[in-house]
Amino acid sequence: MVYTRNGKGYVHDNRAASVEMLQRLAGEVGFSLTASDDPGQFTEANLAQYDVLIFSNTNNDVFDTDAQRIAFRRYIESGGGFVGLHSVMGTERNWTWFKQMLGGTFSWHARNQSFRILNMRPSHPSMEGVPAVWEKKDECYFAKELFPGIEVLMVHELSSLDGQQEEKVREHAGHYKDYYPTAWYHAFGGGHVWVTTLGHDIFNYSDPTFTKHVLHGIRYIVGKSAQRDPHNAYATQPDTPLKFH
Repeated sequence: MVYTRNGKGYVHDNRAASVEMLQRLAGEVGFSLTASDDPGQFTEANLAQYDVLIFSNTNNDVFDTDAQRIAFRRYIESGGGFVGLHSVMGTERNWTWFKQMLGGTFSWHARNQSFRILNMRPSHPSMEGVPAVWEKKDECYFAKELFPGIEVLMVHELSSLDGQQEEKVREHAGHYKDYYPTAWYHAFGGGHVWVTTLGHDIFNYSDPTFTKHVLHGIRYIVGKSAQRDPHNAYATQPDTPLKFH
């Protein structure tokens, strides 16, 4: 399922294009896809049918009730898969568990411009087709509350930014210096998560390199989430303490 709900605040104009890209991939590769912006879809019974939930440019609060949040969390705990695109980083900014699951939460982005992205893990299955150095026009995202378990796949080369916002870049880069995470994956809370901060402009969703980037991320997560067990879900509240085991 691809989910595109936006709460109050900035709404990206790329959501329809992202759904069209995923529908095109579904036809080409051979998987079924449901697109929705209805938080009522988030029940344990309904989510059980999906191998992966794709949050494409969601932003701000995207659930109406804590029951929906708990259903989503229990899906992940059961071994479910999650793929997040671009402004997903600004989703559910007040929900601690969700931010940990994402790997962080949105802090700031540099102005939309061309900059260099470096492929740190070319042997990883989700990096197939991603160049070693990707010169790309996009928003260079920064995050806060970074979760220590993420496995970084690509990084922004901060020296390739135009320098017009250097002070803000250094402020939001925090303890990072020359390079900052662009995309990552991790096993989290029983489930499997893959996130890319790229994808602001509509043209991305017809760009072959970006399309492959997303497709291979989806394939990787689907492969990891094939064996799900609802008995592993344990949350009774949105922020039930994590179990590390």
